Amino acid sequence: MLEDKIIEQLSNEHSTPCFVFDEQALTERAQAIRGLLGDISLCYSVKANPFLIRALLPFVDYFEVCSPGELAICRNLPVPGNKIIYSGVHKETEDVTEAVRYGAAFLTAESVSQYGTIKDCAEKLNIKDDLLLRLTSKSQFGMSPEDIESVLSDPSEMVSFAGIHYFAGTGRKHSDKQREELSMLTGFINDMRSRYDIALPMLEYGPGLYYPYFEDDDHSDTLAPLKDITDALGTVRHNCTLSVEMGRFLASECGYYLTRICDIKRSANANWCIVDGGINHVNYLGQMMGMKVPVICHYRNGKVIDDSQGNVYTVCGSLCTTNDVLIRSMTLNDPRTDDILVFSNIGAYSVTESMGLFLSRTLPRIIAKRGDELVILRDFTESWKINSPDRV
Repeated sequence: MLEDKIIEQLSNEHSTPCFVFDEQALTERAQAIRGLLGDISLCYSVKANPFLIRALLPFVDYFEVCSPGELAICRNLPVPGNKIIYSGVHKETEDVTEAVRYGAAFLTAESVSQYGTIKDCAEKLNIKDDLLLRLTSKSQFGMSPEDIESVLSDPSEMVSFAGIHYFAGTGRKHSDKQREELSMLTGFINDMRSRYDIALPMLEYGPGLYYPYFEDDDHSDTLAPLKDITDALGTVRHNCTLSVEMGRFLASECGYYLTRICDIKRSANANWCIVDGGINHVNYLGQMMGMKVPVICHYRNGKVIDDSQGNVYTVCGSLCTTNDVLIRSMTLNDPRTDDILVFSNIGAYSVTESMGLFLSRTLPRIIAKRGDELVILRDFTESWKINSPDRV
């Protein structure tokens, strides 16, 4: 949790709503994960939160990039090309060309036609590509085993088949699923090796490990889901070079969202607490209309308010839609306007995945906590400018 003095400083010097990302907490978690992985590579999914890339540069081996925009962010920082895995279900020729020219370590192929695009680009640029073939998990992503075989039977001198890419989902609680996948993937890679006399040395694997977001979850050991599968990962490591891809599991813990209470009222036999943020900023995995309660601290003048006793409130945001319910039922002790609610575990996805442009409200300020220093990574941004037509 952020120290009280930091909350007070944020309240006094930085307007709400804002995101705060604790870079020390992030890097400590990255180091703990690396300790569990041993010599297995760690890949960070940029889509989880691009504002964490700079802090993670020394601690991860690869950054998974899924769009031209994410590649542009990485180039601007800059992230070296040899740390980039260029992924994504949709790749145009110009996107592939840009990634190849930048020196991406690997590109993924999601379909036979995408393989053709990548192969054509490599041949035109005369730059050899290391390619990961994405195996489908029975979703719209990746290729069927039959399509992968058709690609393997069509080799090119300018494309090296580096291995297989696989990701089945996120926030999965049961480690038996990952164990089954790892066994299946080992068998599939070995089968392709023997059939096509090809090395396929690498597996890029996204386990989709669970992170506990909500008040009633077990927070005693948030690394437990990874610990549960380290033996299975080690077994795969003996068969091929392994890279484990993470976003939510790595990034969630470091993030906080601060929003200010701006109105309190009672109507329809219910208590309502209106804040200056809303669902245009906050998007916890699995939250349906605020039915689950995230870990939240209530502050007044930089001091924590004990909410163990009080009245039940529905906490709503500033959007003109009945969907803007952050928490359907939360006990608050004498909430007052200008009090601050601090949402924890919000380092992944909310900053980019939420519906930020809705109602043209101002996008939140984004702050990095670096030791005792607070650094503005992005200031308040007026979304009405994005939503306005260029011509009338």
